[in-house]
Amino acid sequence: MPDHWLQELRHQHSAPHNERIIGAVPYAEVWMKVLIGIDESVQGDQAIEFVKRMAWPPGTRMVVASAVTMPMLTSADSYAPVAFDVTGLLGELTKIHRETASRQAKKLTDAGFTAESRVLDGDPRTALIEEARTEHADLLIVGSHGRTGIGKLVMGSVASHIVTHAPCSVVRSSGKKGIIQ
Repeated sequence: MPDHWLQELRHQHSAPHNERIIGAVPYAEVWMKVLIGIDESVQGDQAIEFVKRMAWPPGTRMVVASAVTMPMLTSADSYAPVAFDVTGLLGELTKIHRETASRQAKKLTDAGFTAESRVLDGDPRTALIEEARTEHADLLIVGSHGRTGIGKLVMGSVASHIVTHAPCSVVRSSGKKGIIQ
């Protein structure tokens, strides 16, 4: 081993933790961007608890996001006028999602993480994938309701869609057993 490599190894071993080098990047500059997709369910809570239990590189940024989907409005009579304040409903849904995302992000900041909250517009499947792309997320964490069979077919699965379409690695938290997959 050339002498300069040995000197570098000695320096690394004796350097303070925040000055060590990983490859060519100072350790203090290594960070990740983690996108956490949540809703008002217990699975969202489990995803946040998973994040809190893990060790993350220094400088890791957490983005807690909740997607607002406009509900389908139907009528038994296709010709019946619908007297419904759609704008008011969307505003109320956005407020609920903003409060949920803010509350979950606060749990992370209270635990010492750098975290922010966001409300995304649209179907969570596409909104979270697009946000991961836009933010260049290194990891996307989502909760899963654990539906199988007909329930999964009828209700769909946000987590399954994200696992197969995300531009980054995905961690899925299963709500039935509290297992992270």
